[in-house]
Amino acid sequence: MDQLISVMKKLRSEKGCPWDREQTHSSLKKYLMEECAELMDSIDDKDTDGICEELGDLLMHIVFHSQIAEENKSFTFEDVVGGITEKMIRRHPHVFGDGKAENSSEVVEMWEVIKGQEKKERNRGRKSLMDGIPRHLPALFRAHEMQRKAAKVGFDWSNSHQIMEKIGEEMEELKKAIADGDEKSVNEEIGDLIFSAVNLARFRKGTSAEEILACTIQKFERRFRYIEEKLASAGKSAETSSPDEMDGFWNEAKKNGL
Repeated sequence: MDQLISVMKKLRSEKGCPWDREQTHSSLKKYLMEECAELMDSIDDKDTDGICEELGDLLMHIVFHSQIAEENKSFTFEDVVGGITEKMIRRHPHVFGDGKAENSSEVVEMWEVIKGQEKKERNRGRKSLMDGIPRHLPALFRAHEMQRKAAKVGFDWSNSHQIMEKIGEEMEELKKAIADGDEKSVNEEIGDLIFSAVNLARFRKGTSAEEILACTIQKFERRFRYIEEKLASAGKSAETSSPDEMDGFWNEAKKNGL
């Protein structure tokens, strides 16, 4: 860690790298998101070498942000490490204190209580349950978290059939907006339809719209790659083939379980 911190200090120094010196907390956001995505890809691919490399990239970002903060006299890397160490000890009283937890469910329950107490101390100015949900979460994930928080105080559906009815209602409203040619309303109704679908995924427990959609995207990619391979073997490409031809290979991929 000392060597990595030393490398970052030099990169940020006047004798360092012009690009690194120009970076700010804000300018690094997009790269941080990319690194997180690449790490998740490696995890899904069970690529242990990739996981190791991407964790290193992610750690570099933590050191990078900490160095910027130190230069601004805000905090240091040691503050970051000390803060998270104290938090982990505080949130695991069943390991480091007198608390008791017999199973993972009790651990989660205890974690939420302690986390809630911390948030009350830190965020006394918050006025809504929706406060504290990160704005930069992926939209499906953020919708899930908003619905989950609302459900905790009873603002929720009674069963999945009610949500299905709501989805049908939103679909009819979308059809009407399309028929009326009102583009603003069309966009709004598409959003309402997606939001309702997120509710259905959340209500089923153990699943999330983010994970479900990710699986569907992977399925689409597998089948489209199959189409491209079949076309290539016939000396064709997606650009030079007809929709009917591609649809035929799509159905073939589907029959093959792709």
